[in-house]
Amino acid sequence: MRFKHLDLNLLVALDVLLEEQNITRAAARLHMTQSATSGVLGRLRNYFEDDLLVQVGRKMMPTPLAKDLEIPVREVLLKIQTSITAKPVYDIAESKRHFRIMASDYLISVLFAEAIREINHEAPLVTFELISPGQTATEMLMRGEVDLMIAPEHFIVKEHPSQLLFDEQHVCVVWEQNMRVGDRLTLEQYLDLGHVAVAFGRSRTLGIEEWFMTQYGCKRRLEVITHDFNTLPQLVVGTERVATMHSRLARLYARNLPLRILPPPVELPTMQEFMSWHRSLDRDPMLRWLREKLVEIVNSPESPITD
Repeated sequence: MRFKHLDLNLLVALDVLLEEQNITRAAARLHMTQSATSGVLGRLRNYFEDDLLVQVGRKMMPTPLAKDLEIPVREVLLKIQTSITAKPVYDIAESKRHFRIMASDYLISVLFAEAIREINHEAPLVTFELISPGQTATEMLMRGEVDLMIAPEHFIVKEHPSQLLFDEQHVCVVWEQNMRVGDRLTLEQYLDLGHVAVAFGRSRTLGIEEWFMTQYGCKRRLEVITHDFNTLPQLVVGTERVATMHSRLARLYARNLPLRILPPPVELPTMQEFMSWHRSLDRDPMLRWLREKLVEIVNSPESPITD
């Protein structure tokens, strides 16, 4: 198909080339030979009258025009995917939709384990891929590589739709037999105890409680740093350490582990978890159905996530 002398199939190749900035990797993704992929790049250069990608040392770098084209090209492809090639769904039970959802291990434990079970009753053919947030989380959302991202408010991309899913508080967790702590945890005790904390990404960014304690001019004694939320309660059992974590996840683990849940010694800010999706998916009926189901599950009195 051509539009104003442009073969629209070339847009798919252009999208991949601009993302990979490498002929070999782009060829693998496009299921083409390297020479054929180079030929496609040549046709794109002729059409746009621009080099698009230029060799700089061992890397290919996008030209200013290529950078300007990256988002519009992706938007066009997503629009075609969601409004033209996608088949309308008239029966949820017959849908074979595959959802790619970005969510932390905390959200998988307190929300998606239950949500996927519930959804399976209504839509047994729907499948899920749960993706861990990383350094490129917002970029993946902006490129439409995930259907839904659920994350705290400061990760939300303002240019794309979002919806508040639920509020979350933080609590402190200690081993049930920790004799250094009573029914209350004072600030002095909190700072004196060894801490278990989560750090994320290459920068090893610590959790919200670290940021908040910095505001008080206090430093915690970090004895164990882990990479996910679910290991926090397990790492305090049998020790005199303390962990600051999401209240819902703490309650979930307290059912099976010898833990005591205590209020933090200082007021921590409420965390809000938002659903966010690419604007091209705003009218996607299946994604709208999924968002409504998640809201329904969160607000159900029987739901384990209900606070």
